[in-house]
Amino acid sequence: MTNTPTTPGSTDPRKDSLIEYPSRFPIKVMGANVDGFVGAVTHIARQFDPEFDAGTIELRDSKAGNYLGVTITVTATSREQLDELYRTLSSHPMVKVVL
Repeated sequence: MTNTPTTPGSTDPRKDSLIEYPSRFPIKVMGANVDGFVGAVTHIARQFDPEFDAGTIELRDSKAGNYLGVTITVTATSREQLDELYRTLSSHPMVKVVL
C-alpha cells in the first residue's frame, strides 16, 4: 500500500468528495403541490443534466396533500455541478426544501 502525502489546500476536487464522478445522484425536492411544480423541477434538472430522463421522476404527496416530494436522479459530473444545481433549485420560488 502506497501512502500519498496530501498537500494542505489541495485543489484536486476528487479528493474532497465522497462521490465518484460521473454517477447517478438522487435529489429530493419538496414544494407546494401546485400545477407547474414538477415541470419547473424537470426544467432545472435538464439545465444541469441534458440527458435527464423525466420518466425516472418519483412523486410523493404529503399526508394532507398540500405538498409534493419530487425525487430526481441526475448524472452528477462534478461537485460544482451539484452545488449549482442545489442553489438553483433552492432559489426557485416554488421550492421549499432540497435534500
